[in-house]
Amino acid sequence: MTSPARPTSLDAAAVVLVVGCCLVWALGQVAIKVALLDGLPPLLQAGLRNLGACILLLGWAAWRGVPLFGRDGSLRGGLLAGTLFAGEFACIFLSQLYAPASRVTVFIYLAPFFVALTMPWIVRTERLTARQWVGLVLAFGGVAWAFSEGFTRPDAAPQHWLGDLLGLGAALLWAGTMLAIRGTRLAAVPAEKTLAYQLAISGGALTLAAWVAGERWPVAPSALALASFTFQTVIVAFASLLVWFWLVARYPSTRLMSFTLLTPLAALVLGVLLLGEPLTVQLSAAAGGVAVGLWLVNRR
Repeated sequence: MTSPARPTSLDAAAVVLVVGCCLVWALGQVAIKVALLDGLPPLLQAGLRNLGACILLLGWAAWRGVPLFGRDGSLRGGLLAGTLFAGEFACIFLSQLYAPASRVTVFIYLAPFFVALTMPWIVRTERLTARQWVGLVLAFGGVAWAFSEGFTRPDAAPQHWLGDLLGLGAALLWAGTMLAIRGTRLAAVPAEKTLAYQLAISGGALTLAAWVAGERWPVAPSALALASFTFQTVIVAFASLLVWFWLVARYPSTRLMSFTLLTPLAALVLGVLLLGEPLTVQLSAAAGGVAVGLWLVNRR
């Protein structure tokens, strides 16, 4: 049976869902920072979060009757995507130790830039036009300007640049995950199975890395830390990612990724309102440059 053709644009339902995901992810960045400040270690927090979300996903798939363990040729792609996913979240959680959540998020959401740049190697019809190249240069310039803040601002923390670099690494790994999904058998399996590969592999790998690093769960974490961890597990890692991979399986990746540029802008506001983080002109302008540049890349 021939699968339906992938649409070339997003309908209203897809727009509502992807915008909802972006708002959840922005809150997720704040939740990570809150839990870290309250003593939940980064790698262990990320690993247990993803393992908890994986358990919820297995229950969801069993209830919905979605097959997760049949042979369909997706194992190699699943292992690749899961490994990239683990590296991405290691970078995300560790980056929060060195730089504000709003600042790191700008770098993480360079991922659409990398997807737009590399997707033509997998999908030949997505070659870049001159206008899109202008957008890429603008986006890269905005991020480069924000990155320089860690070196040039006299009141910047001495290790901000390390948080920036980890955020950039997370962006590269997220883009790699998207390319792995589009370029392997994962493109043809249910969204639940795609997510299961990533949650199971990353959860196990990050928890093992936490044990090697000597991280320990606090004896008596606060109610706020537990609430932040629960929100990450249930809403961010399970519900929003399940919706995201459902969208990835049905809509064009570059257009979906362009909408994720709403996340760093929302995270800037949430970081200021909820965490009291500084909102600098340079960082705000950099986020705007990234958003405008990627809009030029992905607009009709």
